[in-house]
Amino acid sequence: MTDTYATAVTDSPTSDRPPTPPPAHLPPRAPDLESLRLLVLVADLGSLGRAAEQLRISQPSASRRLSTLERGLGLVLVDRTRRGSRLTLAGQVVTGHARSVLDEVDGLLAGAGKLRDRREAELRVAASLTIAEYLLPVWISELRGRRPELYIGLQVTNSEHVPELVESGEADVGFIEGPHLSRVMSTRQVAEDRLVVVVDPGHPWARRREPLSARELSRTRLVLRESGSGTRQTLDRALYLAGHDRARPLVELGSTAAVRGAVIAGTGPSVLSELAVRGDIAEGRLTGVDVAGIDLTRDLRAVWPTGRRLVGPAAELVMVARRENAG
Repeated sequence: MTDTYATAVTDSPTSDRPPTPPPAHLPPRAPDLESLRLLVLVADLGSLGRAAEQLRISQPSASRRLSTLERGLGLVLVDRTRRGSRLTLAGQVVTGHARSVLDEVDGLLAGAGKLRDRREAELRVAASLTIAEYLLPVWISELRGRRPELYIGLQVTNSEHVPELVESGEADVGFIEGPHLSRVMSTRQVAEDRLVVVVDPGHPWARRREPLSARELSRTRLVLRESGSGTRQTLDRALYLAGHDRARPLVELGSTAAVRGAVIAGTGPSVLSELAVRGDIAEGRLTGVDVAGIDLTRDLRAVWPTGRRLVGPAAELVMVARRENAG
């Protein structure tokens, strides 16, 4: 009987089930910083009530916060007695770690504060040559009127390189005049500009009665800015959209002022920003030539890294630029 009963128990379906494992311990929950501050104050003051008072919370709230911390870590940290609160051995160890964490957080906040103060005290700008020479001085003057203590550093380069300076952090905001960006960036139009074909007064085009055709412009060797400049990009794009080849260089020069000087000296025709040659045309040093069948207008844009919010003096400068253009 006994053997038969034993066999029956062994062969029963429930006997094949594995034994139920003991409940697993949940992993400790990361404590919040205020709970760590409470624990450190309890250690320093020897009283939960005084620690609560220091944090400006009620004692029941402090008690609940401490209990939550203990449950989250799975440890008893404080012995509460009528004479006060005393750390357990585990509490002493955890408090040492808590002090290190809080010191690191305080260091982080102090460092962030210094960075924020520096960001509010200085502005680094990268801009293409035309914008830097003819527009930014007015924008910067307006901004400094609001923030006389602000330091502004300006790097002047061609439109192709401005996004690199902004994305690398060497500049807080950039301004470009070309239609193309060398990388994906956030942009906002701040002004509009127009390119003008100019020649010296003795050039045959200065006496033309009919507008120059886009085809003639594309087939004429010009005094040009370097490849990568916003002016060159705009001209090449306009000729392409009009169905013609890119501009052909007679001479390539690295600044607007150098191109203006070369055209005034009679080197050859050029296409420059109206901002740069308006005074020369008015005073007779250069002659503007009308062109048919081509759109030489362009947007001037502020640029900054995608996903980064424009704040502080950088945001203010963009706002000033947009308002000056609207006015």
